[in-house]
Amino acid sequence: MQAKTELLMGNEAVALGAIRAGISVATGYPGTPSTEILETIAKRNRGGIYVEWSVNEKTALEIAAAASMAGARAMVTMKQVGLNVASDPLMSLNYLGVQGGLVIACADDPGPISSQTEQDTRRFAAFAKLAVFDPASPEEAFLMTAAAFDFSEKYRRPVILRPTTRICHAYAAVELLPPLPGKKAAGFNRQGETGVSGRWVIFPSLVYKNHAAIEAERKLQAAELSGGDYVAFNRLTVLGENGGGSGAGCKGIAAGGVTYEYAMEALEDGGIKGHAAGCKVLKIGAFPFPQKLALEFLAGLDEVLVLEELDPVIEDELLKLCGMYHLPAKITGKLSGDMPHAGEYSVPLIVEGLKDFFSIATNTSHACADVQTTDPCRAPSLTPPPRPPVLCAGCPHRASFFAVKEAVREKGRKAVFSGDIGCYTLGNVPPLDMVDTCLCMGAGLSIPQGLFRVEPDTLHFGFVGDSTFFHTGIPGLVNAVYNRAEMIAVILDNFTTAMTGNQVHPGTGKTISGPEGTKINIPAIAAALGIQAEQVNPFNLSAAKAAVNRAIEGGGVRAIIFEAPCIAITHSQSPCAVSAGTCTGCGICVKKLGCPALNFSAADNGAGTNAGKRKAVIEPALCTGCGICRSLCTAGAIR
Repeated sequence: MQAKTELLMGNEAVALGAIRAGISVATGYPGTPSTEILETIAKRNRGGIYVEWSVNEKTALEIAAAASMAGARAMVTMKQVGLNVASDPLMSLNYLGVQGGLVIACADDPGPISSQTEQDTRRFAAFAKLAVFDPASPEEAFLMTAAAFDFSEKYRRPVILRPTTRICHAYAAVELLPPLPGKKAAGFNRQGETGVSGRWVIFPSLVYKNHAAIEAERKLQAAELSGGDYVAFNRLTVLGENGGGSGAGCKGIAAGGVTYEYAMEALEDGGIKGHAAGCKVLKIGAFPFPQKLALEFLAGLDEVLVLEELDPVIEDELLKLCGMYHLPAKITGKLSGDMPHAGEYSVPLIVEGLKDFFSIATNTSHACADVQTTDPCRAPSLTPPPRPPVLCAGCPHRASFFAVKEAVREKGRKAVFSGDIGCYTLGNVPPLDMVDTCLCMGAGLSIPQGLFRVEPDTLHFGFVGDSTFFHTGIPGLVNAVYNRAEMIAVILDNFTTAMTGNQVHPGTGKTISGPEGTKINIPAIAAALGIQAEQVNPFNLSAAKAAVNRAIEGGGVRAIIFEAPCIAITHSQSPCAVSAGTCTGCGICVKKLGCPALNFSAADNGAGTNAGKRKAVIEPALCTGCGICRSLCTAGAIR
């Protein structure tokens, strides 16, 4: 029977690879660029897989780990900063081990495009002593997922699958191989296979014993990844003669993940292949680092160029081998300054790096300069005009921020506004300028407490979204009440996890799989802590400001819950419009709100009092009819 081929996003390929591997449980927390993995598992689930959006990554991993302890295969999905949240159970879990295969699909975000860090999960995996599979394409991601489950079960350890943004969101024609042979979960064994009590209890004595076992396994894993079933992921090739090129038999290229595909494309289409005949190419797709294969690669080489995004992981390993075995090869890459440390790589960037490496004449600037300026695709003539990030037209967060800003301004009080991770981080953009701090998820309710201890006479506001409140906001609120902080918690409830694509969360009462969950009431949580939270619609500007004023006059921990749906999950009303004859051209609506639907018209060229004045105009295709601008217009020009 011929295998079916389907055009898939990389995240979809990972999801179908997990289904092919026979998973029974899939958990996760939404985070770009990983989100579609779990969504696809839920969509393609034929009923045999339990799928959930968990409240955070720590909880998601603990649930998946429990399923693995009972012998089922499980996957947990997150982005790189989510791995920080899951690190506590993950570090301990590797010492306990697993029974059913457990794969953590953790997507890294070079750039970063939608993250607060550019951290490299390969480094985290080395610290946690975990194997990593690093796909170079969506097709390979599909194959690697099944291989990761097999590897996990063989060594009884969790395994990380690390697609990066360009793998997660790229599309490719993927051959969907048939499901792997079924594997029935063994069930939870309290004593474990050896009959030893405490198999799943992390006592110090067990940790000591298992630490030694992990270190021994790492050597076996590295040797196994040098060939055998993993030769497609880690492999060594030699570029053939092409058109009588000069040859490069003493040079080598090492690359991992999507940069390997970039390098192959650069060699083929960048006018370089003829100069690279005889060059060795080392592809690294799985860790622990395959030293045996790398030594074969280094043999006889004078110089190596390493191509990898984020940290110099492969470069460090090759440098270490050259030192250990006294090899003469010169290793170049990030550490030598030949390739940039930060930002995404691209084919044009690697073309320039390879031209330098093979001493091919070029008129463009050196590859180690900033990615944004050396990429030929970003030449000034091709660069689109700047498009600063901005809250959507009709976003309730704009109304919430504006109500707080105006109330504080009218009171004449000094205030600090601490933000959090979500769409509302864009509240820092002028003219709102309402996010003074933003650290990580949940910190929006913790940072104000530390600031209060140093500046007790300042008003301290902490902003947090509804999904983030459930993720890591609740402990901060508990801490504030317990330690008698003075702060105003502002919970922006737009009824969804908006930033990552409008996923459900406990406050919605819905689950990813369809059945209704139990809706968790945010005001009830606040009340249980002794906080009387005031609920208000931010689009009712006068009521919203009045609620803020009452909070300002209060003491202790007080809370305002601004409730209005995200514009992406509700229907727009009739757009507003400006009466040009009534508009005075004061510009208050444009200058104070920063709404993308509001702008100025061209200057009036007529005679009279309006000559030379610009009037406010509203783009009807963008306007959602929220009415905030109407509340501001003193001339009554907006209807």
